[in-house]
Amino acid sequence: MSFRLALTGSIGMGKSTTADMFRSLGIPVWDADETVHRLYARGGAAVGPVAALVPDALQDGMIDRGRLRAAIRKDPDLLVRLESIVHPLVAADRGAFCAEHAAAPLILLDIPLLFETGGEAAVDAVLVVSTDPQTQRARVMARPDMTEDLYWQILSRQVPDAEKRSRADYLIETNTLEQTRTSVAELVERLTSGGAQDA
Repeated sequence: MSFRLALTGSIGMGKSTTADMFRSLGIPVWDADETVHRLYARGGAAVGPVAALVPDALQDGMIDRGRLRAAIRKDPDLLVRLESIVHPLVAADRGAFCAEHAAAPLILLDIPLLFETGGEAAVDAVLVVSTDPQTQRARVMARPDMTEDLYWQILSRQVPDAEKRSRADYLIETNTLEQTRTSVAELVERLTSGGAQDA
């Protein structure tokens, strides 16, 4: 049975870069955001039920996330109903991935909203990636279409970094690529050589 390590962290903390480093070491990586994109794409399992809930969000046989966000802004209660559709589909996809890679000693599950959704109950350990607030803000503000208001709005919906760090089994500082790469390699070595119980 694989050791299931969840990767999480606030926006701009380096989750995607860190996940890629695990991939480069041959670790199977499941990505929650990528899964949602697939579920919303043409032929995806979420298209029918979400379109029934928000008809305006259906465009060219797929769910338009921009239209979906606009509908949620108008009716915040919609989010709860949407999550009741999407979360079970995401969980099923994650379960299928874990079953497919059951022989691997380690699986990484990249789940941005892990603590916000109570997802830590379904994994063996939690890895939090973090950096200083200045670096975090600079990374996020460099993204296309990002505004100061949107940045703070996103942060306000996430469990604070300090709390994530306190709830982590493992913590990786992502201040530099070199530092992150070294920390990832050390953690993979530890978790695949029988040291997983030392968390």
